[in-house]
Amino acid sequence: MQIHALEIDDFSNDDYILIGIHSALEEFQLAYLLNQCLLTNFKRAKHGLDFENKNNNATFSIYEYENTKFSQFWFLIENKYVDTLDSQSSGFFQSNEITTYLIPEQKKVDFFLKLEGDFDPEFIQKTIEKINNINQVITSYTIDVYTLKSKDFLIF
Repeated sequence: MQIHALEIDDFSNDDYILIGIHSALEEFQLAYLLNQCLLTNFKRAKHGLDFENKNNNATFSIYEYENTKFSQFWFLIENKYVDTLDSQSSGFFQSNEITTYLIPEQKKVDFFLKLEGDFDPEFIQKTIEKINNINQVITSYTIDVYTLKSKDFLIF
């Protein structure tokens, strides 16, 4: 009788490509520009990524696009959530900001483009070049998913 032991990695799906994007744009503006230059159709997802911790609750916006012809799924995800808490101290209002990162080890990345499905490496390189040609994008590049400690936050 054979015994098969399951490991936690059996339940995770690391079969995706991750592109980091640096830009000061709002997520809806970046989605619009990506739709124009990549000929995609990103739309805001009905759900976001919700995180609760002892400091605050964070919700990260997700934009999604499905290429049914090639069974590919694209997701544009914010990496940073800023919550502003107003407190009154000595008659003066002070603003306290709490910043939460989806992937804390990539704090400088503003957005992630998660690509699920079969993608040719040449196609990925051309996609990055097109993203880098957007004037409001500082840079974009692939990120090795296996080096991320918080990669499980990208599984949804």
